[in-house]
Amino acid sequence: MPTRPHPRPEGAVTRGTTHRNRLRRMDRWIAASLGRALRCADDPAVVDLGYGAAPWTAVELLTRLRAVAPRTEVTGVEIDPARVAAALPYERPGLCFLHGGFEVPLPDRRRPLLIRAANVLRQYDEEDVPAAWARLTSRLAPGGLLVEGTCDEIGRRHVWVALGQEGPRTVTFAARLGGLGRPSDLAERLPKALIHRNVPGEPVHAFLRDFDRAWASAATYAPLGARQRWNAAVRQLAGDWPLVGGPRGGRPGEVTVRWEALAPRGR
Repeated sequence: MPTRPHPRPEGAVTRGTTHRNRLRRMDRWIAASLGRALRCADDPAVVDLGYGAAPWTAVELLTRLRAVAPRTEVTGVEIDPARVAAALPYERPGLCFLHGGFEVPLPDRRRPLLIRAANVLRQYDEEDVPAAWARLTSRLAPGGLLVEGTCDEIGRRHVWVALGQEGPRTVTFAARLGGLGRPSDLAERLPKALIHRNVPGEPVHAFLRDFDRAWASAATYAPLGARQRWNAAVRQLAGDWPLVGGPRGGRPGEVTVRWEALAPRGR
């Protein structure tokens, strides 16, 4: 009997550039946000979608999540079969690699509690994003999370959106504070859903403008260090924007805001 052909993976091959430790800021946020759910899950399945030409991000994600939820299992999914073949030697208990795309080729009975898609949608058009988000969130387990965003090559600046099955929930801005000129330096790493909306009249532009103003007014804290200046700026920002976590906003160098406050006009 002839074998049934596998359906063609959904999506396009990405550039595939990756570096060790690139996604550490996102990983730490995921561990803090989803650790309890992973510990309590019967099947704590996680997908690293589009891990790139080398499997480092999937390997590191497993290590970081197992530190908070030891039964976590990670599947790296790549649309380029050559990248999957190159990753296979890194498989071990709890870590495997599959050929696939936005369809997320795990069995329906095994839906992931987390799908991470870092630097995947960057190459797509803005109008492609809602369909990609909907396709990925449809594959989540109940209570699961899609984390989608963009970072620079060595992970100093990173912005991501967290989505549930109902849609986007939050946007997180994270930066290495040493060398950060002002918060709007993160604009170049906005995810595809927001990067073209950083123009006057759009909420994300207003947010970054207000963050820069708060950063400037917190300059008196600079002699105490960039962390103290960031914290002071975030406290001021919390007076006008719905930050998750209140006036602290998150860990130093990190701030999370409700999606509805930054959603593009007309979205």
